[in-house]
Amino acid sequence: MAEKSISAAELEIMRVLWAAEGPVNITEIRAALADTGWEASTIKTLVSRLVKKGEIVQEKRGVYYYSPRITREEYGSAEARRLAEKVYGGGLTKLVASFVEGGDFSDSEIDELREILDRAGRRGHG
Repeated sequence: MAEKSISAAELEIMRVLWAAEGPVNITEIRAALADTGWEASTIKTLVSRLVKKGEIVQEKRGVYYYSPRITREEYGSAEARRLAEKVYGGGLTKLVASFVEGGDFSDSEIDELREILDRAGRRGHG
């Protein structure tokens, strides 16, 4: 992923691409974002910015089709690391603790968090 940050509006484009079953064209992106009220030119500008930033891939098939270069999970992980660096000087543990201590988790969510931490520990990231 490129080091440049993604704006809130660009993130809306990324959400459309992540939700798609494969590459989508600008018409499909516009249809998915119809409720935003954005003009076609705005959407095209946002897509162009994401291409320039290296966040999405553009492929010509008569018309251009677009797909994300990274998964939603990869993006989320990178953003969490950026937030940890910005707020806690890189302390991921402190970032996670702030979410856990401030959260109202169900038993199943707590079990899921334990499984995630166990997997991370087995991979040697713990």
